[in-house]
Amino acid sequence: MEELTDKELHALVSLLDDQDQEIKSHVQDKIISLGHGIIPFLEKKWEDSFNPEVQKEIEDLVHQLQFSQLKERLKDWVNSPDQDLLTGLWIINTYQYPDLEFDKINADMHQIYFEVWTGFKNDLLPHEQIKAINHVLFSNLRFSANTKNFHSPGNSMLSNVLETRKGNPISLCAIYLLVSQKLGLPIYGVNLPNLFVLTYKSSDVNFYINAFNKGLVFNKQDIHNYLEHLKIAPRDVFFEPCSNKDIVTRMIRNLIVSFEKLGETGKVEEVKALLQILE
Repeated sequence: MEELTDKELHALVSLLDDQDQEIKSHVQDKIISLGHGIIPFLEKKWEDSFNPEVQKEIEDLVHQLQFSQLKERLKDWVNSPDQDLLTGLWIINTYQYPDLEFDKINADMHQIYFEVWTGFKNDLLPHEQIKAINHVLFSNLRFSANTKNFHSPGNSMLSNVLETRKGNPISLCAIYLLVSQKLGLPIYGVNLPNLFVLTYKSSDVNFYINAFNKGLVFNKQDIHNYLEHLKIAPRDVFFEPCSNKDIVTRMIRNLIVSFEKLGETGKVEEVKALLQILE
């Protein structure tokens, strides 16, 4: 990032209310080129300004800078060897909550894991393990399906789901999955049409879990029936574990639908740009 003195920065930002569109546009480009390190300075200028038009200009610039930082983080995540799920979900989360720190969401998830772990015994049979997890997540901690506001963008924001305890199939499955894998269980995501579920898959045991329905356990035949009901031909992908990248991609697709339903076309375009990074 190019270093400007405070005096130069003040002078630059003061040109945002210049009437000459060409000057204004040049100033905006210059500010964007300075990178996200300039955000705290811009936020301070926003607080000190009494001109609503300049404040709006600053808000747009801050958003552009935060969004480009998000895209960089997402590219790094796609290229990372393990594509850590919690990190991927946190990056998506910063679209709506740019100041959210990874450490905060990590600590909240650890607390949930700890609650499950304290009531968990490793010598339980697979179905009993699921019962134990279900009891903590859905009875004690009161996680549940957000059926009232199914298409709310908040359902795709992990911090929001952790706070309200309400989510959509994929966010509830993600929490379940993160906790289960930390317990060392062979639990993975499964990409079904219109529904995201989990599978418990070891060398000798295989069944499915619906976190959107309080951890309901079901089997392969139930998936066949579900697909038949939707008139969709069975494919391997509907039965097999998917990757962390698949989960984050699906989360982003949900977000696109949420903003489409709200008529927020600008946000739809931005989130589609995130989808392109993953694809």
